[in-house]
Amino acid sequence: MTVQPQELEAQLEAIRQEAQQALAATETLEQLEQLRVKYLGKKGPIPQVLGGMGKLDAGDRPRIGSLANEIKEAIQGDLERRRTALQAARIQATLEAETLDVTMPGVYRPQGRIHPLNAMTDRVIDIFVGLGYTIAEGPEMETDYYNFEALNFLPDHPARDMQDTLYLPDGNILRTHTSSVQIRYMEANEPPVRIVMPGRCYRRDTVDASHTAVFHQIEFLAIDEGLTFTDLKGTIKVFLEQMFGEVPIRMRPSFFPFTEPSAEVDLQWKGRWLEIMGCGMVDPNVLKAVGYDPEIYTGFAGGMGVERLAAVLHQIDDIRRLYTSDLRFLRQF
Repeated sequence: MTVQPQELEAQLEAIRQEAQQALAATETLEQLEQLRVKYLGKKGPIPQVLGGMGKLDAGDRPRIGSLANEIKEAIQGDLERRRTALQAARIQATLEAETLDVTMPGVYRPQGRIHPLNAMTDRVIDIFVGLGYTIAEGPEMETDYYNFEALNFLPDHPARDMQDTLYLPDGNILRTHTSSVQIRYMEANEPPVRIVMPGRCYRRDTVDASHTAVFHQIEFLAIDEGLTFTDLKGTIKVFLEQMFGEVPIRMRPSFFPFTEPSAEVDLQWKGRWLEIMGCGMVDPNVLKAVGYDPEIYTGFAGGMGVERLAAVLHQIDDIRRLYTSDLRFLRQF
């Protein structure tokens, strides 16, 4: 049975129109892929139509084959254009969804603040690091040797009493100062030494406006050949000027077991003299305890309470405010 070429041409043209309408109505790239397989796949309608070419006259076959290729290319072109349009629409939708409208009011999220004690510690450390010192730290639970004996405390020194120091069941103590870090550092390092030691300390103090059982301390230590009290005074002067500005400073004789001579340092602040720190030249017995020859090396040390610095600089009337976690107070810093 012979097939008329007009029938195959009509079928091919119908396929083309159906494909154009289907592609135009496609809304997603997934649907577009399904149509590609449907119309251009090996099992699509065009190969089925071409299966009837064997019943055509030999002279009609080239024309029908050429028409089939034209329709196939036309469908392919429509498909590519639709794919480009859908991809552009997807990108535009993504951009619109992710666009930030800078004219909209912002959402406020309260930011955290650095606690005044941490800020004060960082400020002191920055100054001493600028002077060539490095940071050293040690354990808060200490032995009697590192906390007292190696620092030249006599066996009957009042600081060793139960009413002044917090003793642990195993006989160790909670360190009463960061001076114990000096001993540990010097045992492990040869001179010259220049370290600054921040840390938490513990004493059996009655809590009031100027005392707490747990407090923060920062000490500094320098060991080298030829260091004198003049070097100590100059270091303190530079430090206090960077902390408080150009203020009058005075030094009063004092006593500490681990320094000789020793001094208290005062500064004139808001019209009155305030004690701000203690200092002195490292006692030769301390140098001997860590294996340094006091005939060759000398050194100086000083220490201050972080709470005291914060109270002076920020004019805080009661250091207990630093520990109450009252946001009305802390938000001022």
